[in-house]
Amino acid sequence: MRQRTDYPTFSDQEIERRHKAAYTLMEEEGVDAALIYGSGRYASDIYWLSDWPSSREAYLLMQSGKEPVILMQLFNHFPMARVMSWIKDVRWAGANTTNSVVELIRERGLESKKIALVGAISYQVYNKLREKYPNATFVDLGGKLRMMRTVKSSEEIERIRFASKLTDQSIQALAEGLKEGMREDEIPALIEPVYLKQGGYAGIHFMSSMPMREPDFAVPSQFHSNRKLKKGDCLITEISGAYSGYSGQIHRTFSIGEGPTPQWQKMHDAAMEAFEILSKVIKDGVTTTEAEEAAEIIHERGYSTYDDLVHGVNQYPPIFQTKSRKRHDAKEMRFRENMVIVIQPNLMAYDETMGLQFGETLVVKKSGCESLNAYPREWVTCKG
Repeated sequence: MRQRTDYPTFSDQEIERRHKAAYTLMEEEGVDAALIYGSGRYASDIYWLSDWPSSREAYLLMQSGKEPVILMQLFNHFPMARVMSWIKDVRWAGANTTNSVVELIRERGLESKKIALVGAISYQVYNKLREKYPNATFVDLGGKLRMMRTVKSSEEIERIRFASKLTDQSIQALAEGLKEGMREDEIPALIEPVYLKQGGYAGIHFMSSMPMREPDFAVPSQFHSNRKLKKGDCLITEISGAYSGYSGQIHRTFSIGEGPTPQWQKMHDAAMEAFEILSKVIKDGVTTTEAEEAAEIIHERGYSTYDDLVHGVNQYPPIFQTKSRKRHDAKEMRFRENMVIVIQPNLMAYDETMGLQFGETLVVKKSGCESLNAYPREWVTCKG
């Protein structure tokens, strides 16, 4: 008979810790219940609170003093949800998910209560709830729940560490398998078997190839072309293996058949310098503003950036760019011990004709950052 422990699971103590944190947040915000929406595999907050990876549309209702309830959309996924979910009350939402959500609010006596909403709940559902329960108050709690989740538990860190190990192994397979004449769209076939053989899956496979002496692109492409690799090409990559909802991201730059030209080596050295500075500056208690200031070394070396300079794993906060290259006004926040972040000084020329990828996944500690990746940080030259 199938049971939860046949699959990757968190401990009961870990899930209980999360529920306690969520209920505490609800109490602090003065809400009577939280309606949490998720869609797709590893629908983040529902997975975090139930240990069920989800599949399609689902809702989780949490209410102080009562057992939580999951409403799920696909009937043929219902048996698996009952096996994997730590939450015992899992229900099929029926033919009309919206109506089932509205009915659940009535069933729980929340018609005139204050209800927190989390996730991308559709206007249709929100409008139906307001229409049916005009005396209820609806508030957003998604941002605060997201901030609460930026500091990771030891179990989460170990899962990210394993995902990072998968990513390291995939980069090694890439370094060994890249050959002159290979098409860009063939490259994922070198990477994905590494994940799949160990229960993981692909997170991100972004990459772009170009002649080192005639560069024409500054960022890795989200879509793979049929361009064939040639001797003297470079390949810029952003790769992340994933395992049970957590990814381990790494950025590396490769060349085919020969080492980097002086122009590329100079840019790579500047990226490594910025990475090493940031990984020492960022520690428990340091602000994102202080990290931005430290990263100005990038511009002093004559380069710019296209991507975020730092972001939390799985795109959680903090997310910011360099001070000279801000694209939005991110609220200042302090790094805390056991945040897991990606430091990625992916440099580019100011004319955007060339750029490289350099970065990896790290845990914030009291005295600096600990990398979860072990793959060497040097430029990767493939025999071709």
